[in-house]
Amino acid sequence: MTKKILLSGVFGPFGVDDEFGRKENVMELFHNQVTKAQGMASLRFHHRSFGLYFLAENVKAPVTVLDYPTRERFIAELRKQRYDAVGISSIAPNLIKAREMAKLVREIQPHAEIILGGHVAAIEDVQTLIGCDHVVRGEGLLWLRRYLGEDPSAPIRHPIIPSAEHKRVFGVPAPGVCGLLVPGVGCVNACRFCATSHFFDRNYTAYFSSGQALYDECCRISAALGTDEFFVMDENFLKDTKRAHELLACMQRDNRMFNFLVFSSAETIEAFGVENLARLGIEFLWLGAESKHETYAKNTGRDLKAVVKDLRDHGINVLVSGILFLEHHTPENIDEDIQYLIDLEGVYTQFMMFTPLPQTRLYQEYKEQGLIDFDLPYEDWHGQHVLNFHHPKFSREDSTRFLNHAFKEEFDQLSCSMYRMFDTAMRGYRTLSASSDPWLQRRGKQMGEFAQHYRLLVPTMQRFAHDGLERQRVIAAEKEATRLFGPPTAKDRALQWGARLAAEVHSIKRRFFGDMDQPKTRLERFRWPDADTSLSPSGDEGKLRLPVVSPGPLSTVTQCVPSTSE
Repeated sequence: MTKKILLSGVFGPFGVDDEFGRKENVMELFHNQVTKAQGMASLRFHHRSFGLYFLAENVKAPVTVLDYPTRERFIAELRKQRYDAVGISSIAPNLIKAREMAKLVREIQPHAEIILGGHVAAIEDVQTLIGCDHVVRGEGLLWLRRYLGEDPSAPIRHPIIPSAEHKRVFGVPAPGVCGLLVPGVGCVNACRFCATSHFFDRNYTAYFSSGQALYDECCRISAALGTDEFFVMDENFLKDTKRAHELLACMQRDNRMFNFLVFSSAETIEAFGVENLARLGIEFLWLGAESKHETYAKNTGRDLKAVVKDLRDHGINVLVSGILFLEHHTPENIDEDIQYLIDLEGVYTQFMMFTPLPQTRLYQEYKEQGLIDFDLPYEDWHGQHVLNFHHPKFSREDSTRFLNHAFKEEFDQLSCSMYRMFDTAMRGYRTLSASSDPWLQRRGKQMGEFAQHYRLLVPTMQRFAHDGLERQRVIAAEKEATRLFGPPTAKDRALQWGARLAAEVHSIKRRFFGDMDQPKTRLERFRWPDADTSLSPSGDEGKLRLPVVSPGPLSTVTQCVPSTSE
């Protein structure tokens, strides 16, 4: 008999202090750990729980995906449908929520087996803590296929889903769809603190072995979503330079331009070349700078400030990611590393606490040394509030204070990221438009279009400027835009003032009601035996998904995506 499976992320609300969570665990990536100090100017968006959709897409059994439910909606689903197994995916800070969901399954559907996945599964003795039947550590798809008695070596089908939704800044909606693209999982760099690398046993598994296969998938997703922009969920996508060059060749052969948002490293940038990044259409790049004095092979001997400048001069928005509270940090020298990261002048800067997470090499080292703070609840193991280990030079309170100081200093010195995006697009336009390469000239035209798009927020950025310095920078950037593109058209001025009006409304709402925004509950049924897709009283989306027929095998690998929830 075919088993019916429910796959669910943990329930909301998120970012609030209650019996199940903490206010610091905000379910918005940038607003939580990148632009969190920028107030109205913080970039806001939600991601779906990508792993759940990969799992549902790649088995034959009937599957329901319940993404970001409320506790009440999770209960309602358990009472509405009978399931043979319930998969719960979570990260460590949401362990209590996962435990509560397992308890509810036992009460409402005691016959159903409980499967636990995601990074929470790395916690030692988690099966006892949560009370589940199966713990899936690492990849989840191969395990699920075997559990269902299906062929684990069957081709992998990539789900067609947007990478981000409900995008906005200053309360102004951001138009357009960006597709999700997962070329592979894992990373061979295996930095000792990296939970993702250790999650996949410090290996990289490609889902697309060639640039042609990747190009074909981009075309398929593009046709379905109506977009040529993709967020590439891959720890170091460009490390396979041969595949990346093949992808570029396919685009040039067919005269088809795609744009990509990627993770990368200094060594990979050097190997591939910044000009080739611009040719490929990289518009955003997440760069692990880590620390000035902590040496990693990926950064050794490389001038990261020059790298970031070159990237931005080619129109690439760089996120500089750094780590605070490393072993060498003291209250006397940590500001040097904070300033080093700020001086790289990325469009965005992420400051993360050094956090030994279960399964990593760092965690094992610190556990052996007795340094892990097991008195700290897992709800606080997210790297954006207090340290989860005993640092000889910093208390919990110190770590919170220095982290907040780092984000404030970055905002004070560099102004809002929206202004920096505007500036970067104009820099890219100047550089690429001057090229003798027709393809780069076309990329330069794209940069000009991006700049004109960001320009619509100029009056809003001036009105809500963080300080006098930011206001002066925005005014200077507008003068440069006028020099490059001419004055705004009547239509553009109308859109500018429309955006400012939306920002004014958002400012009032924010003042009286706060700005917490919960991700939307989504329900999708894959290969469901009946056509019941009615909406629940909670107003979540109901959708019936039929089997996806891929134009061909996406990969011959058997390692698969994780069942991570966030």
